[in-house]
Amino acid sequence: MLTIGMLGGMSWESSAEYYRLANVLVRERLGGLHSAKIVLHSVDFAEIERMQVEGRWDDAGKALAEGAAQVQAGGADFLLICTNTMHKVFDQVQAAVDIPVIHLGDTTAAAIKKAGLTTVGLLGTGFTMDQPFYRERLESHGLKVLLPSPEDRATVHRIIYDELCLGIVREPSRRAYQDVIARFEGAQGVILGCTEIELLITQADVPLPVFPTTRLHVEAAVDRAIL
Repeated sequence: MLTIGMLGGMSWESSAEYYRLANVLVRERLGGLHSAKIVLHSVDFAEIERMQVEGRWDDAGKALAEGAAQVQAGGADFLLICTNTMHKVFDQVQAAVDIPVIHLGDTTAAAIKKAGLTTVGLLGTGFTMDQPFYRERLESHGLKVLLPSPEDRATVHRIIYDELCLGIVREPSRRAYQDVIARFEGAQGVILGCTEIELLITQADVPLPVFPTTRLHVEAAVDRAIL
């Protein structure tokens, strides 16, 4: 079995889900007492979030690149950046290591195309929805990506940072997300494009097909890890 590298802590709530899912999937596939071989580097999210708000993306990229180098030094065979938003600095992270970094946008796009869909709504942080880095990666796979209204984007972002990143899961917030999804016009499916959203929304909550990026990312990692 190869060793999965994880660059996490953004937030640790979602990184815990990455760790849990990797071990669950390995046990399902190999049985018995098998668990995933993982090297995890976890940052202080307060520092990264401050860089996000201040637009210091190069500094954030350097911080994650340093963490990625430590993951590689720990013996990882490949790496996951355990957050959608920080894929904005994907190139800096990949340049810092010699091991492959699996892009979350690529694994998500592959699942959407496998489902035969072409047009999807995107939920995520304000950074992920407003800036082109993530949307353009998806569009490079031939997908059409729809965004919520500015007001709905503000709601989605607020719930992520004020609640989900703190481990707070509220029924009114679930309903708010359901309302945002219902307002997507022409969407064939919905990308849960923030790792914390999966703590709030599941397929049972939405009539459209949902694409949980954390699970899809981890499934791709386990596929690669099990020889």
